[in-house]
Amino acid sequence: MTTLLDKAQIFRSLHTPGAPLVLPNAWDAASARVVADAGALAIATTSAGVAWSLGHGDGNRLSREQALGAIARITAAADVPVTADIERGYATDPAGVAETVRGVLAVGAVGINIEDTLRPVAEQAERIAAARRAADETGVPLFINARIDTHRLAPGDRTAWLEETLARARAYAQAGADGIFILGTWDSETVRTLVDKAPVPVNVLAGPGAPSISELAGAGVARISAGSSIAEAAYGLVRRAARELLEKGTTTTLEGGFDYADLNALLLADPGH
Repeated sequence: MTTLLDKAQIFRSLHTPGAPLVLPNAWDAASARVVADAGALAIATTSAGVAWSLGHGDGNRLSREQALGAIARITAAADVPVTADIERGYATDPAGVAETVRGVLAVGAVGINIEDTLRPVAEQAERIAAARRAADETGVPLFINARIDTHRLAPGDRTAWLEETLARARAYAQAGADGIFILGTWDSETVRTLVDKAPVPVNVLAGPGAPSISELAGAGVARISAGSSIAEAAYGLVRRAARELLEKGTTTTLEGGFDYADLNALLLADPGH
């Protein structure tokens, strides 16, 4: 049986600039099992997908208990390292973030994403430092991926975006972050500039409008995530199939789906084998 410390060390070792860890994000036990069966070396949760699966909108609307419950089901479903998107930390202060991190480790995840929502840099650095201390006290080298939300800045001034992003990256790395996560569909040249100047490994999104995995690898990123895009596609299929069935009385949308027996067998299998 792979221990939590083993998984944490494995997960950390997978972050190689130029040979990135590719993470198809999961949102429940079934999607986690499917992702692992597809050959993923690790699994990232999507907070949006988790929230949607529990009947909530995205945006820090889950309670800590709801989020940890979902993470626990995902870690139990697949015997690969799991990193959890904990949004803003499900807490109002650094002590609360530390409590969430202890919970994340207790249910078996070995990494977190924590977003800054453009809060003052010093405040976010305190929250990251609290997460770092909480993890280090357990002896598990939790990978802290600091999401920098400069994609919310007014568009147009790429220089200002880069300066603000790097200033936050430096502060968060000093506070204990192991990587930074940048949202948006940036071109390869911009990504390479960020990689060259950032003090820690860089994580970017893959998906519609983004450069290919090979292009992002060539730009030097260490981690590529699907974010909520797979969950969005899955729910898009639900909508198309439901509309076709109700409006046309046909089921062509459902052709090529996961075979019942195969999916059932996958969910019945021991995740460690």
